Amino acid sequence: MRTQSRRMAFCGVLVSLAAVLLILSTPSAVLCSPILAMVVLLPVRLEYGTRTAATAYAAAALLALPLAVNLEAALVYLFFGWYPMLRPRIAALPSQLLRLAVRLAVCNTAMLLLYGLVWRLLGLPAESGGPLWTALLLVLGSLVFLLTDRVLERMERLWRLRLRKRFFQA
Repeated sequence: MRTQSRRMAFCGVLVSLAAVLLILSTPSAVLCSPILAMVVLLPVRLEYGTRTAATAYAAAALLALPLAVNLEAALVYLFFGWYPMLRPRIAALPSQLLRLAVRLAVCNTAMLLLYGLVWRLLGLPAESGGPLWTALLLVLGSLVFLLTDRVLERMERLWRLRLRKRFFQA
């Protein structure tokens, strides 16, 4: 029973921290807050598995959506926050080129769905910015996503090598 209580407490604190990062996000931190929330929830996946991490992601997203000062940051997390759970499957693909293609496909699909929804909800005209502007945003968003993937990889390594022993004694 003690391990179950520890697990609940650990996950609860990290979900709360992720939700607070999203709730207190400013317009200038539209991408930073969701990335930090993903990093905060990495230990949940690494320690307790993908299923528990999916529950933690859903809890943080559901807490942030109605309470967020900056709704765009909460929506970015809703559309991209699940990526750390998919990351190990992509990393297991045999070819580096295939891994890159899958990452970019995931990113661009989520980006198009997210901003298609936002444009629909806000009633923006379809020609907002034009196709060149849209292509530039997709390229820059893809670069940020690939950098986020690298950050997640390094934070996983940091958790395993240095931080884990501070939270879990043998």
